Amino acid sequence: MNKVISFGEALIDMLSNRVGGADLDGPETFTRYPGGAPANVAVAVAKLGGRSHFAGKVGQDMFGDCLRDAMANAGVNTDYLLQTTEAKTALAFVSLDEHGERSFEFYRSPSADLLFRPEEFGSDWFDEPGIFHFCSNTLTEAGIRDTTMAGVAKAHEKGYLVSFDINLRHNLWPSDLDPTPFIWQAIEQTDLLKLCTEELAFLCRNQSEDEVIQRIRDAGVSLILVTDGGNPLRYYCGGKSGRELNGELQPPKTKVIDSTAAGDAFTGGVLYALSKRDISRDRLQSLSDRELLEAVLNTGMQCGAFAVTRKGAFDALPAQTDLSL
Repeated sequence: MNKVISFGEALIDMLSNRVGGADLDGPETFTRYPGGAPANVAVAVAKLGGRSHFAGKVGQDMFGDCLRDAMANAGVNTDYLLQTTEAKTALAFVSLDEHGERSFEFYRSPSADLLFRPEEFGSDWFDEPGIFHFCSNTLTEAGIRDTTMAGVAKAHEKGYLVSFDINLRHNLWPSDLDPTPFIWQAIEQTDLLKLCTEELAFLCRNQSEDEVIQRIRDAGVSLILVTDGGNPLRYYCGGKSGRELNGELQPPKTKVIDSTAAGDAFTGGVLYALSKRDISRDRLQSLSDRELLEAVLNTGMQCGAFAVTRKGAFDALPAQTDLSL
């Protein structure tokens, strides 16, 4: 089984007790949940039994300690998780609407996750086969953006499969900075791209969906996954094999309680399934087995469907015994 390194922000989700703006008796309260998109993916892989590592930086504070302990307890290798006294751990205040959809208010700048630097990637981290995963939240500022792309370069140099979940959070970007060129720069270094329909629409402002999907494929992406909540998952795979595997899969039907970890659970399930089958970058580029591909994607969809039935992030992610694989 290949190792999976998830790089980026680990933060604390402060989840409101009010759903859909309900006027409850008493004050609004917030419950602490460990989270952060790449941290969620790391935990998702670990809870399924994968060889999961998290790389990033948190504060030398109670929230940083909470994140380290929570990841370790879930089975994540935290040797690549650094702590600093130079900034605090990031926080995200989360509100849910009546359908379980979430909105975020971030307390992140400055925060510890933005202080990770290229030289802090260990020289031996990429010595064995694996997958390197990241999101766009480490593209929002020049320093952490350069660090992210340095990590991607190190991973590619060692033959890693690089996974990118756009996971666009507009309120993390400076108001005068367009995320688009930086997202495309990352896409051009990506083997597996996960994005939701809203993110695809964002990239399609001046082009059709077909044109954007083709541009992504032309950039060298081997597998494109377009999620849309409980609606069909669209996938586009292949090219170098001479056989394109394009299609749709229907996720399991379920009642949504909290969608906070849904996308990360899906991504973690997919990366776990790829790593379990030792699917390398080269093998993904030439993949022509639709049954194998859909088995991998089914793992991700089951993980996403399970996660929305629980509150929080880490706690909502399934173990093998929670799934019918």
